[in-house]
Amino acid sequence: MKRKRILFVAAHRPDRSPSQRFRFEQYLGFLKENGFGYDFSWLISENDDKKFYSPGNIRTKLFILIKSYWKRWKDVWRSSEYDIIFVQREAFMTGSTFFERRFKRSGAKLVFDFDDAIWNLDVSEGNRRFGWLKNPGKTAELIAMSDLVIAGNQYLSDYARRHNKNIVIVPTTIDMDEYSVQARSESQGKICIGWSGSITTIKHFGFALPFLRKLKSKYGDRIEIKVIGDGSYVNEELDIRGLVWKKDDEINELSSFDIGIMPLPDDEWAKGKCGLKGLQYMALGIPTIMSPVGVNAEIIRDGDNGMLATTTEEWVEKLEMLINSPDLRKGMGARARATVEMDFSVRCWKPVYLRLFDQLIDS
Repeated sequence: MKRKRILFVAAHRPDRSPSQRFRFEQYLGFLKENGFGYDFSWLISENDDKKFYSPGNIRTKLFILIKSYWKRWKDVWRSSEYDIIFVQREAFMTGSTFFERRFKRSGAKLVFDFDDAIWNLDVSEGNRRFGWLKNPGKTAELIAMSDLVIAGNQYLSDYARRHNKNIVIVPTTIDMDEYSVQARSESQGKICIGWSGSITTIKHFGFALPFLRKLKSKYGDRIEIKVIGDGSYVNEELDIRGLVWKKDDEINELSSFDIGIMPLPDDEWAKGKCGLKGLQYMALGIPTIMSPVGVNAEIIRDGDNGMLATTTEEWVEKLEMLINSPDLRKGMGARARATVEMDFSVRCWKPVYLRLFDQLIDS
């Protein structure tokens, strides 16, 4: 039997980007076990990573772009060897669809996967000067030319359907074998309220400051606040020293949370988010409070498997309920984990990927 072959095309090396890790990387072994051969082509090496996303380094960034350009050309030259070319977000970091169009001409089926509202221009602080290279209209072009579009939620699917009819929603998923619940104990009687994100999403943590200040004023040292993902973040008032994200420590650090929070603004970019951080908390049995923005309101059944909060008063009220009740935290955390297991786990979405890829190759 002929082995089916997929080329996965993305920006980052394995285990680096949440968008890649929780959407296709964790399925690679399973696909291989079921008759699919694959190659994974990424652009930004570990050595180049920090330089590319930091301010300045103009010459270095231009050199990285040139290296990336030639790497993608090599992918084009071998693209006819594959049945499917799976592009996660984009093949190249400028506004051009140059490489995707050439992948399309190879005869391979083109799959486009996205998990953010990337048709809205969002440039990291470190690359503001390169913002002119971006093209928000690129997303619509990629969707239109693809044989299959995989969208992370209904909001993204609704946008994609304006440009292509072959749209499938596959949520961001969690490997529950990896996310086992760890016993938590209140350190010296403290309740840990935790947020996890990145240097680019630390701005969202700012929406938590008003209600965290109120809680800190009332509970003092009875609560501690932990921030994971931005090692440069400091808030003296709330006694926060941000922690650098490390893949090897991620689950242990998250497991130190007694309560997980995911505040978001109610804007077009946030509506496209796929709720990953909240799902990570929930998978670990951590009671979770989210802003009811986008898919969050579909993941959380308010008061059952988690809580939703909009105003500062709502956040304070619901956090206090969890702070004051170990039983509520335990029960809500257990129901949260069951939700992820049933609807957002790798285990329940594995057959979907097999079916989608087999149908695409046979079509």
